[in-house]
Amino acid sequence: MSAREEILERIRQHGRPETELPGEFTQGVVYDDRLQQFREVLESIGGQCCEAENADDVSRRLESVEAYSSASKIVSLVPGVGRSTFDVEAVDDPHDLEDVDFAILPGRLAVAENAAIWVTDDRIRHRVLYFLPQHLALVVPADRIVHNMHEAYAQIDPAATRFAAFIAGPSKTADIEQSLVIGAHGAKSLTVILIGRSGQSDGEAARSS
Repeated sequence: MSAREEILERIRQHGRPETELPGEFTQGVVYDDRLQQFREVLESIGGQCCEAENADDVSRRLESVEAYSSASKIVSLVPGVGRSTFDVEAVDDPHDLEDVDFAILPGRLAVAENAAIWVTDDRIRHRVLYFLPQHLALVVPADRIVHNMHEAYAQIDPAATRFAAFIAGPSKTADIEQSLVIGAHGAKSLTVILIGRSGQSDGEAARSS
């Protein structure tokens, strides 16, 4: 018996016993107030959150964001929100967007559990706009906050679009020495604007039912 065969035989003799698969998942974590949970988690990972009644209100709130008010090159792909300083549809090469200072883009769904935002490239010609700009703002309907990732996946279809992703907070990376770098390979800041009314909290809804 060769050394290789001997090693494989020993591995076979010490195999792990079979383990049954876990049962079907039935319930994820549920929060009394999804909006508050989302806000707290987002801030803990370096992002900021604000609420707005409508598109005009979003635009006014953006003016108080220093990264937006001081930006030179801005693009907004959320109708009626903010301003664009150039015609992004006239850009053919995505590399030409490398100097965008601030991008305002739509978010489809928010997750309270981890502050992740589901984004797609529907109606967005250049998906790199989610990652190349120095600063990013995502506008999400306030009534599209779910409790957890299980609820999120029940509402999305990753195969329905060419590109989709979850984005949580600004870009960041850290090494073994615990040195955290913000904006290492993406946006330096993330502002999430919840537009419209989220309704009463889940705890309030349960008490009133």
